[in-house]
Amino acid sequence: MINNSTGSCPCGAVKYQVLGPLRPVVACHCGQCRKSSGHHVAATSAKREDFALLEEHGLKWFSSSAGIRRGFCQECGGNLFWDKAELPSISIFAGTLDQPSGLQLVEHIYVDAKADYYEITDGLPQRQGFSITARADNGQ
Repeated sequence: MINNSTGSCPCGAVKYQVLGPLRPVVACHCGQCRKSSGHHVAATSAKREDFALLEEHGLKWFSSSAGIRRGFCQECGGNLFWDKAELPSISIFAGTLDQPSGLQLVEHIYVDAKADYYEITDGLPQRQGFSITARADNGQ
């Protein structure tokens, strides 16, 4: 069975489709994710060959660090993607997916860098850095 997921920014100036599996959702608490989203980022990912932009006139890429860029809508400011060119997948902010997504949050990464105003109490695994799940190309 081929997964067919779609998503967009709030205003619709960026729309995408994934025809393939999505990785389970991982919450990243690193400083860059906190600063770019205003909290932590919950992201899934898809193989590049399964990912397609359906509407991209609002898409703007920001080079956030060496070899890494973040995709957002320049019309409404919605954060959508995290992309490291050398990886076979692209990270997609899970909240931008049309519902129901069928995904589940499975772990937290970079918890040593989380903000001081909240606690992580959901009982899911907590990692100090990156993880095997977060590195998975497509959740398989």
